[in-house]
Amino acid sequence: MVEGRLIPKPAVIEDVVDEAPNVRTFYLRMPEGYPEPKPGQFNELYVMGVGEVPISVSDVTQEGLVAHTVRVAGRVTEVLAEASVGDVIGVRGPYGKGWPVEQAVGKDVLIVAGGIGLAPLRPVIRHIERNRAKYGKLTILYGARAPRHLLYKYELEKYASIPNTELLLSVDKAEGPWEGHVGFVTDLIPKADIDPERTIAMICGPEIMMKFTIKRLYEIGLKDNQIYLSLERRMRCGVGLCGHCQMGPYFVCKHGPVFPHWFIKKYFWVEQI
Repeated sequence: MVEGRLIPKPAVIEDVVDEAPNVRTFYLRMPEGYPEPKPGQFNELYVMGVGEVPISVSDVTQEGLVAHTVRVAGRVTEVLAEASVGDVIGVRGPYGKGWPVEQAVGKDVLIVAGGIGLAPLRPVIRHIERNRAKYGKLTILYGARAPRHLLYKYELEKYASIPNTELLLSVDKAEGPWEGHVGFVTDLIPKADIDPERTIAMICGPEIMMKFTIKRLYEIGLKDNQIYLSLERRMRCGVGLCGHCQMGPYFVCKHGPVFPHWFIKKYFWVEQI
């Protein structure tokens, strides 16, 4: 029943990692019976007396902890960001349709992420690493406003060490000893070795970034049915009841948040994308 799915259950914060300014990752010990989320799904996190917010799952550890990378962007996330190890928050989920990791078996995978958009794509990287023989080349293109805004800096080099993986980083503005690319993440697309005939692209980031990413992917030969995006904007209840994320006859939370681009073009009026 939908009503039962709206009741949050207690989860214990087992670890907290500061990732970037106003961004923290919370590793949660989930309640008994909680199903393991698929890459691209999200949970509703509830802060007692404040409210709840939909947050993508950014990792599932070998110990069974479920991570959520949270950026302060409102009252709920502002209070949540102050939580510490041992605190208890409410959780319900997982919800949504995730990344097409099954459809991508046997193909190359291109990940293009901007800013906090790497968080929902991190489980895809984990999944491919654990099932490396099932996939072709993995290309990761990641950009942020500045080096201090890059997520998971402590593990980015590990991504590059995954067999048959190419990692390219970019920042809008260099700070300190940065020696990487300065510019937009879309600038990295022509620099990467991408085979458009066998590639599935998965994109998450600001909508303007996704718009120009799609344009660049068109230029190198990718088609709409090879491109997937996460449209997490405007989600609230997570189960298609509140209507906050409704776009035409569909709900981002219920029918997404991951959609193929052909579907977005056909059924959604999304001017930015």
